[in-house]
Amino acid sequence: MASNVQQEPLIRILLGDQYVTLLGTAHVSRASAEKVTQLLTDEPFDAVAVELCTSRHQAIMNPDALARMDLFQVLRGGKTAMVIANLALAGYQQRLADEVGVEPGAEMRAAIHAAQTKNIPVLLIDREIGTTLKRVSRNVSWWQRLNLLAGLLASAISKESISEEEIEKLKEGDMLESALYQFAQQIPGLFSPLIEERDRYMAARLRAELQNSGFQNVLAVVGAGHLKGMAKALNINPPPAPKENAALLSELEQIPPAGRLFKMVPWLIVLLVLAGFGLGFWRSTELGWQLVADWVLINGGLSALGALLARAHPVTVLTAFLAAPLTSLNPMIGAGMVTAAVEVLLRKPNVGDFARLKSDVVHLKGWWNNRVARILLVFLFSTLGSAIGTYVAGFRIFERLTFT
Repeated sequence: MASNVQQEPLIRILLGDQYVTLLGTAHVSRASAEKVTQLLTDEPFDAVAVELCTSRHQAIMNPDALARMDLFQVLRGGKTAMVIANLALAGYQQRLADEVGVEPGAEMRAAIHAAQTKNIPVLLIDREIGTTLKRVSRNVSWWQRLNLLAGLLASAISKESISEEEIEKLKEGDMLESALYQFAQQIPGLFSPLIEERDRYMAARLRAELQNSGFQNVLAVVGAGHLKGMAKALNINPPPAPKENAALLSELEQIPPAGRLFKMVPWLIVLLVLAGFGLGFWRSTELGWQLVADWVLINGGLSALGALLARAHPVTVLTAFLAAPLTSLNPMIGAGMVTAAVEVLLRKPNVGDFARLKSDVVHLKGWWNNRVARILLVFLFSTLGSAIGTYVAGFRIFERLTFT
């Protein structure tokens, strides 16, 4: 095992009179965890930086926090898709860990534990995962977003066996990039927010800590896919002034606003549908009611079908049918928000559902058997059904108005 420990990629950088040691790890690896412990035991580091943001650090240090998740708050805050993506990523990590008996983030736990033993500070240098995923979302089309979400889900529930040797190969990439590997190859817009921006962000956070706290010897534990990018960002000459460094961090933490056209499209669709209703009733009352019936049956029917595929409660399925035609005419409220809220009221998850959530999402059946995961599926499927129904019903209305 000692030979594996020595093979962990390492880069040492001198910044003025301060040292930074970048240790590249696989996020599910025995060798990586052992190397972290070895370095912190043998060398006089005065701080440890880890590739964690506040929320991921909390998840590692307080895994029971998931049991206190407020689903209504998630729904109201429009964070449902983000929670699904995070769960799928956690499921992917857990699936890899189950293959080799190492918990996800073992090397981060080792770093935190060793730092506590030596009584030195732990620095969280990664950008918030929610910010990264949102910047990814803004960098690709809506269709590519769906493909990414599907890719994460597929990665989480895949039954393909993975050996520890293959796990070690993850050192060549980043955990997020690995989960979305096939998409990262096909979608150029993924690389920048997933990898390149985070290289620069973590380097800037390290530089800020060195400038503000005066640490002389820092160990940074990061995914090995970040080593070259971070080393390049840290070796900039001349180094950026503190204000320039702070400005870079602020820039990389911003969520790019959605384009005006993207914001206008839902309202434009509503105006066209309402105009179609008006034109239909102007031609004849019978035609007008036919258009309304098409809208309700198609939009409501497809949303209800989505809820049914998620194995929602029969009342939730009926709610999807009734709510979707109305919510589709108000872009501020989605059908999924209504159906998921109803499902929460009818089938409130218990403590056991939250406790089993991370292990359940590794299996396809687990997404339907776990009440928390199923509520998220009800949101996702009924929303997709309503979205598809909006376009199908819209074309049907146009067809009737054109050929009637």
